[in-house]
This record gives sequence, C-alpha cells and structure tokens, in this order.
Amino acid sequence: MRSHPDPDDPQLRFLDPTQQRYELIRPLLLCPERTATQRAQETGTHPETVSRLKRRFDQQGMLGLVPDTLEVLPARRQLRVPDSVVHELQRLKGLYAGFGARELARIIFYTTMHRMTGQTAQRLWDRLPPATLPPRPLLDYHSHAEPAPARQEVITLYAQGWSKRSISQFLQVSRPTINLWLARFEADNLASLEDRSRAPKTPGRKVWLPVMVEIYHLQKRHPDAGGFRIWSLRGQTDLSVRTVERIMALNRQVYPDIPGTALHRAPAAAPQPHPFKACAAHEYWFIDGRMMDFALEGHRWWSLIILDGYSRTMLAGAVAPSEASWVALTVLYTACQRYGVPVHLISDSGGAFISDAFEGVCTRLDIDHQTIVSTQGQSYMNLMVTVDRRIAPPTAVPERGVIVSSHTAPQYPGACHAYLAGDSPRAPVFSHHGSVHGALANWCSANLGDHH
Repeated sequence: MRSHPDPDDPQLRFLDPTQQRYELIRPLLLCPERTATQRAQETGTHPETVSRLKRRFDQQGMLGLVPDTLEVLPARRQLRVPDSVVHELQRLKGLYAGFGARELARIIFYTTMHRMTGQTAQRLWDRLPPATLPPRPLLDYHSHAEPAPARQEVITLYAQGWSKRSISQFLQVSRPTINLWLARFEADNLASLEDRSRAPKTPGRKVWLPVMVEIYHLQKRHPDAGGFRIWSLRGQTDLSVRTVERIMALNRQVYPDIPGTALHRAPAAAPQPHPFKACAAHEYWFIDGRMMDFALEGHRWWSLIILDGYSRTMLAGAVAPSEASWVALTVLYTACQRYGVPVHLISDSGGAFISDAFEGVCTRLDIDHQTIVSTQGQSYMNLMVTVDRRIAPPTAVPERGVIVSSHTAPQYPGACHAYLAGDSPRAPVFSHHGSVHGALANWCSANLGDHH
C-alpha cells in the first residue's frame, strides 16, 4: 500500500486489485447492518459493483474477488529428486523425445542409481525443459566409419535401459539388425562385434568316393536290389536310404558295367513264356529250401516250402535243422493231404529231392517230378527261386541281429503259425508284399520249441 498522509481517506490506495476489492466490501462483512449504497457513497463507487463483489465473495470466497484476467491454478506438491536426476532427464530430453515412462525410470536407475516410478519420471519429463547439448558428431548408425563402434553403441544403449524401439528411431537402424547384434553379443561377447566371413560353412560330407565305390560294388553283386536293400547290406546308418538311392542313380550314369544300366543293357529280346507256366490250379508245384539268416541254439536251420505255380499260394512248409529227404517228404505229404496230388513237381538237384525215397513217393503218386540244374543257369525255371530273388529280405544288420526288410508283411508270421499248427485250413497267400522264408523265420524265432 502506498503511504498517505491522511489515514482516514475513504479512497483505497492498494496496488493488488484482489486486496482492493476485499477492502471495499470488508465493512459490509463485519457490520451486516450496513448497506452497499452507504459503502458506495463512502468510496465513490457504484452500488451495483459493491453488491456484485459481496455476492461473489459469499459464493466463492477470495476466489470470487480475483479479476477475470488472472488464471487460478491449484497448488501442486513439489517433487523432491536429486539434481543428478533432473540433469539426466534434461539431457535425455535434449537427445530424444520418444521415451516411455517405464523406459525413463529404467534409464534413470542405471545412470543415477535413483529408483523412481514411471509416473514420477513422466511428470518430471513434462515439467523440465530440454537441455542444450552440443551436437554429437555421429548420430546415425550408418554414419560410423567402422561397424564395430556402431554395434557397440547399440549394445550400450540397450544395456542402459533403452528400448529397441527408441534405439531404432534414435540411431536410424532396423529392429532385425538390433536383434541380430544383441543375439550375437549374448553368444560371443565383444568378439561378435567384428565382421565375420560370409563364406558358406559346409558341414563334413558323408558321401565321398570310397562310399560311392562301396555302393557300386554292392550294385554289381545285387543288380535287382533297390535302395533299401543296398542300405541294409552296408550295415551302417550314417547315410539315409534316400542318399543311397541318389548314389545308386549316379553310379548308373558313371559305370556302364552295372547290370540294368542303359550302356550295359543288351538288346531287348522278345519275352518268352515261362517253361513251367501253370494254366490251372495245382498243375505245377515248386519246392525249394533256404538256410535261415540266423541261428537257433547255435545251429543254422533250414526252411522248406511248396508253392503253387498258379495261385502263388504257400501250400505247406516246415523248418528243420537240415535239408534232408524226410523234411521234403513231410512237406509234400502235408500239401498232398490238404490239396491233393499235383500234375508236375519242380525242384532243384538237391540231395533231398533226388533221393530214392523222394523219387519213389513221386512215382507211386504218379507225380511228374522234374529237376533243374542251378549251376547251368536254370534257376529261373523254379518259380520259388525267381520270386524269392526279387523280394527276399536283405541280410541281417550286425548291430540289430534281426532281419531287415521293408517288404515283409506283418501278417505272414501269424498266418504261417496258424497254418502249420493246423488251426487254419487256409494257407497264407504269397504275394509281392512279403517274403516266404522271412515269414517262416519270424515264426520260428517266436516258437523255438516247435520244429514241425
């Protein structure tokens, strides 16, 4: 208030308009019996002005006396944080303006070791002005002369609490690049920052010349074998069946001496009928024996089977410790008892089939027994040998100790067992899906005590 020589001067000499308005209506508040007209005459103001100010004071208090040109803001509690936090926030605001609340709290904790919530960091961020920082020489990831410092800067900012989104926008680098360098740094530390060779890293090859030559010799010894059988004959699992098939296809193009190749194939002759082709059931029977691929009680057993040439049906079969005449007679007796006597019986020149006992039985039953000589190239005449050569299972893999074959149908062992035991009148039908001797071998393995 300005000094005035006369303190009883009714004119109010206040510089603050709010205080001046309050002094204008204060006598009316202290003495309710006084009127606004009297106070207006004392101060030289309009009675409506005095009435309006008194009414506003009654409704709003001191806020009703504030002029309309002034903005009234509520008082806020001041945040008490260290100066280092304030300086760090100003520095961050001068660098980049896209931080999140939690991200700011993480960066502040890493740089100043002061823990605060994301809401507090955001309130301080909104109040503080950005600091004026000298421009950095390198702000762009791609502006570095060497890639190692740029990658290290990415890892440093991420370790300080920066998010990948902020690093991507601040350094102008893509998110996949950031993920790549962070993953490499976790694996190899600082050694991952240097450039690596882009040369292809080929693993150690399994297919090399000795393996290809080995498969080549197997193809020559087994010209009718497929990829699975050649893979099984090797007895190793380092190569897959598909890889072995590719090697076989390459060998057929390189080596002309492999049977079946285009260079080795002789001029195709006109197909000739089988010399013992059956035109009716039980016209031709074929009998033959094979040694098992495994030993029972330390002894290699034999399997003997009779096959009908018309229906490809196993008529009878047996396993025995040797290929003797009594075994052949047992199988022939079983087949004749169930199906009758055939017209012709085809066998090789084995001792069991050219013995006097076997020939005598064939003579008494009026069976035309014809023998072929395998050493003179007549093996194809025996249908049993032809079919067995095409679909017989490969030899056993030493590591497994069992017959390996993808062609042996699982129903043959049970069918052979039921047939040979007399539980089923129907003999199992032999087709291209299974091996006759393989089926008997499996059945014999499961029934060691049954020798018929």
